[in-house]
This record gives sequence, structure tokens and C-alpha cells, in this order.
Amino acid sequence: MISNQILQTTIDGLKSITRIDLCICDTEGKTLATTFPDPAQDEAAILMFAESPADSQVIQGYQFFKVFDEHQLEYILLAKGGSEDVYMVGKLAAFQVQNLLIAYKERFDKDNFIKNLLLDNLLLVDIYNRAKKLHIETNVKRVVYIIETKNEKDANALETVRSLFATKTKDFITAVDEKNIIVVREVKQGETYDDLERTANVILDMLNTEAMTKVHVAFGTVVGDLKEVSRSYKEAKMALDVGKIFYSDQNVNAYNKLGIGRLIYQLPIPLCRMFIKEIFDGKSPDEFDDETLTTINKFFENSLNVSETSRQLYIHRNTLVYRLDKLQKSTGLDLRVFEDAITFKIALMVVKYMKYMENSDF
Repeated sequence: MISNQILQTTIDGLKSITRIDLCICDTEGKTLATTFPDPAQDEAAILMFAESPADSQVIQGYQFFKVFDEHQLEYILLAKGGSEDVYMVGKLAAFQVQNLLIAYKERFDKDNFIKNLLLDNLLLVDIYNRAKKLHIETNVKRVVYIIETKNEKDANALETVRSLFATKTKDFITAVDEKNIIVVREVKQGETYDDLERTANVILDMLNTEAMTKVHVAFGTVVGDLKEVSRSYKEAKMALDVGKIFYSDQNVNAYNKLGIGRLIYQLPIPLCRMFIKEIFDGKSPDEFDDETLTTINKFFENSLNVSETSRQLYIHRNTLVYRLDKLQKSTGLDLRVFEDAITFKIALMVVKYMKYMENSDF
């Protein structure tokens, strides 16, 4: 459970304080970490000690110690020398490694708990019982962020996110699939959704600069109880998808700012097809040529203002009127009329949604 690098760092630190060489082996005698100039040890002696009832023993000038994980032998620790001082240092080292095992196991248990909480795999009674055992507060305001990375299993991105939240012990960083990093973050008193968006932008900037990876960040709404964390996670997932469909120019999306895109995303595909057929008689609004689509989008950007749209397109006002008249003849919708403009805008968004769902993997 503990990486060899952590074990090595631990015994290096102990040696720098005590000047006594230490070595950690697994129960089969394989060296995992050592400060000895020559790490080769007598595997037969280690295996014999592992099978013996003794918790510590002096063998061939080394102090041997057993390190247990809940009564299960996990490591054999060796301290070089046979004096009382070496024995004391060896006992301290074994105690330190055993505490590391407990700490890492608790972290692993918390990670599993948070994953199951996000995925709704826990009964309500289990949520509160396990949270109590793991010392996780249940009535704290929290919000879930999803960070989608470009590459699968992006270790650099995960470590960068962990370092950003390293001092915040009540926040949890985990992953439930290959590409998404999940942050379950405690919301402080007085924090607003603008503050949460600023945090999302900090995550985005750090990953772009330090981890050198392009990401999308989305977050759900603030929930006041641990059992509601899965709801914030689902909202963040929806914000991520809706953002990619309708707001592709944005790298940060908040569930509470999705607007009409959130409604369209929840429509069944057959209903969307029926709507497009009713409005355009089987045609698709994205089948228009680039010139017409550019005109339509610019017209919407300028709030149906003919003069401003013609100015930004560098065309005469009459040319724009001609294009709008031509569009009206082919679709029956006059974009200068607010109700028709709304219908056309929604239709464009529905087509985007349908294309996304058809091309997605799920």
C-alpha cells in the first residue's frame, strides 16, 4: 500500500537523525528500501524470522523487527548493529512504518468511501456510519468539481490538483474514471458562486501552466449534507457535457449558469427529432451554407439589431435584409420577429445536442 519511495524517504530521514542504517523488506525477503551501502541481505534469515513467533530478534549483527497491519505481517525491518541504542531506533522505525500503514489505509478507505458516495453506491445509514468511523463531518457545505483532462490517467494533473488542495484537510481528491479528476471541496462561510468559479479558474490556470495539460472544469451546486454530494457530482457532470455542446469556447462551466442548454440536454432524442421535423419540415438548420449561418449567428449576437449586424458583417443593410428574407422563404421563420428568432435559436441548439449524443460513446 505504501510506495517504496515513501519507505525510502522515511528511513533516510531516520538515518540522518540517528546515523543508524535501516532496511525494509517484504515478507519474502525482497528489499524495498535501504540505507545500507550493500543492500543485499540474507533472504533465508529474513524468511526464518518471518515464520518465527518472535517480534524482534538479533541475527548476524542485525536487529530484526516485524511490522504488522492489523495482525497481518507486512514488512520486516532491519537495523544494523546489536546494541541497545540500535534496538531502540529499530523499534521507533518499526513504529513509524506501522503508523504510516494506518495513515495510508485510512486515506485509502476515505477514497473508497468518497467514490461510492459520488456513485450512489451506499445506503443512507451506511453513509453516516462510515463517515463517523472515518471522521468525516456530515453537515458541512460542499461542492463537487470535475476536471476533465485531455489524456487518460494524467498523473501530473492529479498531483498538481493534490498540491493545490494539500493544506485543506476537509477536501477530497479522487477519480472515478480514466479522464476525470474529482474534487469534493468544503465551501467556507460567506463563499459565493463567483468565488467557486474563481477557484475553478485557478485550477484551470495551474494545470495549463504547471502540468502543461489542457482541461475543462465544471462544478455543481453547493449542498449542505454529505448524502447530497452525489447530486452535486451529477450536476457537475451535466455542466461538463452541456458546456462542451453549447459553450465550447468556455473551459469553466457552472451548473447554475447553463441556462436553456440544461433544459435541452434533458430532452429525449425522439422528441428533438419531432421538433426539428415540425419546424423545418425534415430539414436541418445546420445544412445552410456558411454565409447564411454566419449571418444568423451574428444577428443573434447583436440582439436582432439589423444595423449593428450589417456593420459588423461589413455589408449593406439591404443585403442583410435580403438574406433574412431569403431565410424566411426557405424556413417560414422571420428572425426579425422575436418569437421566430427564439424558435430558430432553440432549433440550432437542439441540433447541436442531437449531434453530440449521436457521436458520444454513451
